[in-house]
Amino acid sequence: MPTPSVIAMDGPVASGKTAVGREIARRLGYRFIDTGLMYRAVAFIALREAIALDDEAALARKAAAMHMTLESDATGDRLVVDGEALTHELRSAAVEAAVSTVAAVRDVRLAMVAQQRLMAEEGSVVMVGRDIGTKVLPQAAKVYLDASLDERVRRRLADTTGRTGSSTEAAVRANAELRDKMDSERTEGPLRVAEGALHMQTDGLDIGAVADRVIRHLGGGEA
Repeated sequence: MPTPSVIAMDGPVASGKTAVGREIARRLGYRFIDTGLMYRAVAFIALREAIALDDEAALARKAAAMHMTLESDATGDRLVVDGEALTHELRSAAVEAAVSTVAAVRDVRLAMVAQQRLMAEEGSVVMVGRDIGTKVLPQAAKVYLDASLDERVRRRLADTTGRTGSSTEAAVRANAELRDKMDSERTEGPLRVAEGALHMQTDGLDIGAVADRVIRHLGGGEA
């Protein structure tokens, strides 16, 4: 069975989906789209323009007016928003704290979903997020990566400490729990395991091992 041309990969924060999705895209020669960066961009622009995070109408207007393209290479991901390339700005502590609030706004999600579907139309793409298999690309091949909270905290702490040097385990755990709650309880595009998805627990597995299993599954081999 040929490998599907559109692969949707979902999962909670620090489940491994971004690293694994990027590796699968590299191996298959596919484009890689991290949709989380798009919501981070809306949050970043809202913070920069002093748009109140509880002003859903203003957030929705801003999201609808933004034109985004996503690029990635060996150096990382670049999101170009209305001609402006955004990279490290999207990983700031302020954006980290705001992104789930922004992403929970129904009309923000609808604006992003419309752009994500356009990005996927050409095929040969691995798209990762929270609602890709359930909402954005329901006809795609679906994968859901998960990990225990302890494992996800460990991964996130290693990542954020390397960047900021100021994260604590308690803060990372609290943020992960809050984001899990917000992502799973929002009305529009909640985090769910899509019907028919390969549901894989990634505790104790490295990126290569997870990518191996996913690719075997998608290709019809033993997973």
